[in-house]
Amino acid sequence: MLSYPAAIPLSSRTLTQLADIISSHRRERRSRWRRLSPGRQALLALAHLRNGDTYTLLAAGFAIGTATAWRYVREVVDLLAALAPDLHAAATHTQRLAYAILDGTLIPIDRVADQRPYYSGKHKRHGVNVQVLSDPAGRLVWASPALPGAVHDLTAARVHGLIGALTDCGVMTLADKGYQGAGATIRTPFKRHHPRPRLSHRQKAASRSHARPRALGERAVATLKGWKILTKLRCCPRRATVIVQAILVLHDIEANR
Repeated sequence: MLSYPAAIPLSSRTLTQLADIISSHRRERRSRWRRLSPGRQALLALAHLRNGDTYTLLAAGFAIGTATAWRYVREVVDLLAALAPDLHAAATHTQRLAYAILDGTLIPIDRVADQRPYYSGKHKRHGVNVQVLSDPAGRLVWASPALPGAVHDLTAARVHGLIGALTDCGVMTLADKGYQGAGATIRTPFKRHHPRPRLSHRQKAASRSHARPRALGERAVATLKGWKILTKLRCCPRRATVIVQAILVLHDIEANR
């Protein structure tokens, strides 16, 4: 099989810190000789997560077996996921912000045997629901564990305790119409219901004013999906949570937080 060098749009700082995490893990386990050094294993995992390279391509490029590539990537993802911030840490961070932006996104997956829970009627495809929290500039702050795609955004936010955490911290949060009924500090635009009359000019103006800052939350979703592995997950949907958490940690390293 032919091979060629490829670029990964990440800084060397991310590679170095990930290699240090892998080295510490190997020392703790007193691991024996490996086919790849910590730096090469870190590069392997970043190529998979950032560029979306398959295990077959990685195995050919790093001169290892496909099963070895799968095992090395899985090990790195689990190590990073264990370092991911929890909801309490995210809520504490948002306390320092003027306001936060909450949005939900669907990460596509391969079709599975039990399809119904993962089918999103809104997006007309199978996937998992992830709640994304960002700051006023649209920078990614936190991403929730993944739930089946059939779960509504408001239900997902409540299941994760996100609504309660933001309310307890007193953080004003901008969200779209899908979060109407959340109450407390969650601000949503006006929504016309069929039996009711049309929205007034004042309500439409308020909704437009709400949409301008809230739209910046799409940047956080784009940042998350900039990791090509999330273009379409081809693994067990139960692995979606650890993959998202690992990416969140790598994003914080890349952003030098």
